[in-house]
Amino acid sequence: MSWVLAYLALGAFSGFFAGLLGIGGGTLMTPLLMMMFAAQAGFPPAETLHLALGTSMATIFFTSISSLRTHHQHGAVLWPVVLTITPGILFGTLLGTLLAARVPAQPLAVFFACFVCFVAVQMLLNFKPKPSRELPGKLGLFGVGTGIGGVSALVAIGGGALTVPFLSWCNVRVHNAIGTSSAVGLPIAIGASLGYMFNGWGHPGLPQWSLGFVYLPALACLAGASVLVAPIGARLAHRLPVATLKRVFAVLLVLLAAKMLFDVFA
Repeated sequence: MSWVLAYLALGAFSGFFAGLLGIGGGTLMTPLLMMMFAAQAGFPPAETLHLALGTSMATIFFTSISSLRTHHQHGAVLWPVVLTITPGILFGTLLGTLLAARVPAQPLAVFFACFVCFVAVQMLLNFKPKPSRELPGKLGLFGVGTGIGGVSALVAIGGGALTVPFLSWCNVRVHNAIGTSSAVGLPIAIGASLGYMFNGWGHPGLPQWSLGFVYLPALACLAGASVLVAPIGARLAHRLPVATLKRVFAVLLVLLAAKMLFDVFA
């Protein structure tokens, strides 16, 4: 029961910041989940990071549906772009999960920590690429989708940290970029979740109630709490000092990534 409460608290915490700051909860959820799994009996130490990545990615599936519905109601989703980029997204996520399942925990943790630091610096500096061109054609979007899907699957994010800057760079209005990114997060979550399930299927030593590299008890608690709390964070975004909270959140991400690296190499 204590771990159920811990999963619920983590889901609420990550969901709140996802709604407040408009970011996916995977960057926050993955290192904390790994620490929780490492502290429990029955979790193989060499696979705690893979389980954390897979479970975080499956949680994003549920949170992305809620986000997508809201943005679609406001007419902010560019569906032609979503349909064109989705094949590349699915291909990239399957490649990313295949690679993640075969990469040992230490180099995978280093890659995750580097990406988290990139996201944190982006938040601290409020980096926004200067619009300079139009969207590429079908082949170009397939290539971009492959890259976004692959990286997103490796670090368990919904892709917003990559999709929004890319669309903004291509002169897409920021509201449409965010709305379209939320829609792109759904195929990322589907492809990556299936990939982590498939690549972890039958893996020796995984805890009971695991579906590949997805731990179902944690998924149920995380998804339920985050979906309920995310709208609260979204409503408070207009009342709280979001710029200051972004800086605090960025520092927290770096500290969590550093702690994760310490645990993996220790």
